[in-house]
Amino acid sequence: MKLLKNLVVLVLGFVAISPVLASDFDGSKPLICATVEARDCVLTRRCFTGEAREVGAPEFMRIDFAKKTVTGTTRTTAIAALEISETQLLMQGAELGFGWTLAINRSNGHFSGSITNLEGAFLLFGSCTLD
Repeated sequence: MKLLKNLVVLVLGFVAISPVLASDFDGSKPLICATVEARDCVLTRRCFTGEAREVGAPEFMRIDFAKKTVTGTTRTTAIAALEISETQLLMQGAELGFGWTLAINRSNGHFSGSITNLEGAFLLFGSCTLD
Protein backbone atom coordinates (compact mmCIF):
# COMPACT_ATOMS: atom_id res chain seq x y z
CA MET A 1 0.00 0.00 0.00
CA LYS A 2 2.84 2.37 0.86
CA LEU A 3 4.48 1.63 -2.51
CA LEU A 4 1.24 2.48 -4.33
CA LYS A 5 0.88 5.72 -2.38
CA ASN A 6 4.49 6.73 -3.22
CA LEU A 7 3.92 5.90 -6.89
CA VAL A 8 0.76 8.04 -7.02
CA VAL A 9 2.60 10.95 -5.37
CA LEU A 10 5.48 10.59 -7.83
CA VAL A 11 3.17 10.49 -10.86
CA LEU A 12 1.13 13.49 -9.66
CA GLY A 13 4.34 15.42 -8.98
CA PHE A 14 5.63 14.71 -12.48
CA VAL A 15 2.31 15.73 -14.04
CA ALA A 16 2.40 18.96 -12.05
CA ILE A 17 5.91 19.93 -13.21
CA SER A 18 5.58 18.75 -16.83
CA PRO A 19 4.16 22.08 -18.07
CA VAL A 20 7.01 23.89 -16.32
CA LEU A 21 9.60 21.69 -18.02
CA ALA A 22 7.98 22.17 -21.42
CA SER A 23 7.86 25.94 -20.94
CA ASP A 24 11.68 26.04 -20.82
CA PHE A 25 11.68 25.77 -24.62
CA ASP A 26 9.21 28.55 -25.35
CA GLY A 27 11.60 31.20 -26.68
CA SER A 28 11.67 33.24 -23.47
CA LYS A 29 14.83 31.86 -21.84
CA PRO A 30 18.40 31.62 -23.21
CA LEU A 31 19.54 28.16 -24.27
CA ILE A 32 22.84 26.40 -24.75
CA CYS A 33 22.88 23.70 -27.42
CA ALA A 34 25.43 20.96 -28.09
CA THR A 35 25.85 19.41 -31.51
CA VAL A 36 25.97 15.62 -31.09
CA GLU A 37 26.33 14.66 -34.76
CA ALA A 38 27.15 16.62 -37.90
CA ARG A 39 27.12 15.81 -41.60
CA ASP A 40 28.98 17.58 -44.38
CA CYS A 41 27.25 17.03 -47.72
CA VAL A 42 28.45 18.03 -51.19
CA LEU A 43 26.65 17.37 -54.47
CA THR A 44 27.64 14.08 -56.18
CA ARG A 45 29.50 12.84 -53.08
CA ARG A 46 28.40 10.94 -50.01
CA CYS A 47 27.88 12.92 -46.84
CA PHE A 48 30.65 12.71 -44.26
CA THR A 49 29.23 12.03 -40.78
CA GLY A 50 31.19 12.91 -37.68
CA GLU A 51 31.56 15.32 -34.81
CA ALA A 52 30.88 19.00 -35.36
CA ARG A 53 34.55 20.00 -35.13
CA GLU A 54 35.43 17.45 -37.82
CA VAL A 55 33.22 19.22 -40.36
CA GLY A 56 33.85 22.79 -39.20
CA ALA A 57 30.44 23.26 -37.60
CA PRO A 58 29.84 24.74 -34.13
CA GLU A 59 30.09 22.26 -31.25
CA PHE A 60 28.14 24.55 -28.92
CA MET A 61 25.71 27.38 -29.53
CA ARG A 62 24.16 29.87 -27.14
CA ILE A 63 20.77 31.17 -28.18
CA ASP A 64 19.68 34.51 -26.72
CA PHE A 65 16.07 35.16 -27.71
CA ALA A 66 16.03 38.62 -26.10
CA LYS A 67 18.99 39.77 -28.22
CA LYS A 68 17.88 37.60 -31.18
CA THR A 69 21.36 36.06 -31.56
CA VAL A 70 23.01 32.67 -31.88
CA THR A 71 26.61 32.55 -30.67
CA GLY A 72 28.87 29.70 -31.74
CA THR A 73 32.47 28.96 -30.89
CA THR A 74 33.91 31.81 -32.96
CA ARG A 75 31.11 34.15 -34.03
CA THR A 76 27.68 35.56 -33.28
CA THR A 77 24.93 35.81 -35.87
CA ALA A 78 21.50 37.43 -35.84
CA ILE A 79 18.26 35.49 -35.82
CA ALA A 80 16.47 36.98 -38.84
CA ALA A 81 13.25 35.00 -38.40
CA LEU A 82 11.74 33.20 -35.42
CA GLU A 83 8.55 31.18 -35.54
CA ILE A 84 7.17 29.59 -32.37
CA SER A 85 4.57 26.85 -32.71
CA GLU A 86 3.18 24.33 -30.25
CA THR A 87 5.85 21.78 -31.22
CA GLN A 88 8.97 23.72 -32.21
CA LEU A 89 11.04 26.86 -32.23
CA LEU A 90 12.11 27.55 -35.82
CA MET A 91 14.91 30.05 -36.45
CA GLN A 92 16.59 31.26 -39.62
CA GLY A 93 19.41 33.57 -40.55
CA ALA A 94 22.26 34.22 -42.96
CA GLU A 95 25.96 35.00 -42.61
CA LEU A 96 29.13 34.80 -44.71
CA GLY A 97 27.24 33.53 -47.77
CA PHE A 98 25.49 30.74 -45.84
CA GLY A 99 21.85 30.43 -44.90
CA TRP A 100 20.96 28.54 -41.75
CA THR A 101 17.89 27.03 -40.12
CA LEU A 102 17.55 25.62 -36.61
CA ALA A 103 14.48 23.74 -35.34
CA ILE A 104 14.22 22.97 -31.61
CA ASN A 105 11.67 20.51 -30.24
CA ARG A 106 9.72 22.35 -27.54
CA SER A 107 9.01 19.23 -25.49
CA ASN A 108 12.56 17.89 -25.10
CA GLY A 109 15.08 20.41 -26.50
CA HIS A 110 16.41 18.19 -29.28
CA PHE A 111 17.33 20.10 -32.42
CA SER A 112 18.14 19.65 -36.06
CA GLY A 113 19.71 22.34 -38.19
CA SER A 114 21.21 23.10 -41.55
CA ILE A 115 23.85 25.49 -42.84
CA THR A 116 23.86 25.78 -46.64
CA ASN A 117 25.41 27.56 -49.60
CA LEU A 118 25.90 26.72 -53.29
CA GLU A 119 28.71 24.28 -52.51
CA GLY A 120 26.83 22.03 -50.11
CA ALA A 121 25.20 21.69 -46.73
CA PHE A 122 26.01 20.92 -43.13
CA LEU A 123 23.36 19.05 -41.15
CA LEU A 124 23.48 19.30 -37.37
CA PHE A 125 21.72 17.22 -34.71
CA GLY A 126 21.87 17.74 -30.96
CA SER A 127 20.18 18.91 -27.77
CA CYS A 128 19.56 22.16 -25.93
CA THR A 129 19.12 23.04 -22.27
CA LEU A 130 18.71 26.24 -20.27
CA ASP A 131 21.82 28.43 -20.27
